[in-house]
Amino acid sequence: MKSTVRKEKEIPEAYIRPVQATAEMNALVYHGPGKRSFEKKAKPVLQAASDVIVRIERTTICGTDLHILKGDVPTVEEGRVLGHEGVGVVDEVGEAVTNFKPGDRVLISCITACGRCGYCKKAMYSHCENGGWILGHKIDGTQAEFVRIPYGDTSLYRIPEGLSDDAMILLSDILPTGFECGVLNGKIQPGDSVAIIGAGPIGLASLITSLLYSPSEIIMIDTDANRLNVAKKFGATHGIQAKEESDTLEQVMKLTNGKGVNVAIEAVGIPATFELCQKVIAPGGHIANVGVHGKSAALHLEDLWSKNITITTGLVDTETTPLLLKMLESGKLKPEALVTHHFKMDEMMKAYDTFGNAAKENVLKVAIENPAA
Repeated sequence: MKSTVRKEKEIPEAYIRPVQATAEMNALVYHGPGKRSFEKKAKPVLQAASDVIVRIERTTICGTDLHILKGDVPTVEEGRVLGHEGVGVVDEVGEAVTNFKPGDRVLISCITACGRCGYCKKAMYSHCENGGWILGHKIDGTQAEFVRIPYGDTSLYRIPEGLSDDAMILLSDILPTGFECGVLNGKIQPGDSVAIIGAGPIGLASLITSLLYSPSEIIMIDTDANRLNVAKKFGATHGIQAKEESDTLEQVMKLTNGKGVNVAIEAVGIPATFELCQKVIAPGGHIANVGVHGKSAALHLEDLWSKNITITTGLVDTETTPLLLKMLESGKLKPEALVTHHFKMDEMMKAYDTFGNAAKENVLKVAIENPAA
């Protein structure tokens, strides 16, 4: 889930009021920049008729969680349970819930949608006036044994038989994020040349889903040689190990006969990579920003004003989740290899340490299983 940091809308009081509960669970809790702990928290309870309580079977860690821990998302309060991805089993449902019942296995969307507000009616679920990206942000998230999902009927998906949990946790966030914010916003067309800056999970998700549109070449750019090798296995035609910006730019121009690329996807979230996108883009091209930016990045209009460039930003809306789910069922998408490391729930702190040292540990995506589920 990758976007610029901005002031978040207020969440309705019914969704943030404290609740008395006696049952406890284990959870990963944020205690301010650089501080986290795995500790006991009160098990969530139903607070509204549309709520669903899900017992987590498997969750994961997102790059956005690392941005939160760095202090890049100041709207996250201390004491918050992190996480916005997961699969599980319905434990309880509110009286207004009609699509799910206890015992159903479900995919948790990273975006909560009421389905009724003006933004939801335009399929801009990330800007839902009553939800949006709230899990692990404005309300407690999925890196716990249980999670409360507001508007369960429109924020959960039933898991079909035969699909792996590893594939499902990727469908919570990174696959729709890469597809919507990278591929669709970038308007990739057959025969296009595409550069993806950042070969982490989001960049690789953009790569996997970009292949659906038959670009002629996909140039992956990253500092990590291992991730570039993985990218080639997933279908990248070229890999550039970024060292000096001038050298990276030279290599891209050489591969594109001096023209630049039709689509540049920024999948890191730092000023240098956004600026690189501006330098490698061809006239008439699209720059699709996916990364979460915690600092200002320069926009070089002195170079771009006459190049007919389109720049897009945005949070994932997850409107493509049903489509991607069908592609997983049919075998058109096989993203499971993105999950490289597995942990038990009580190894959550170790999982964070490993994911936070991705280059050293050769990590792409981690899966965290709840044995008690």
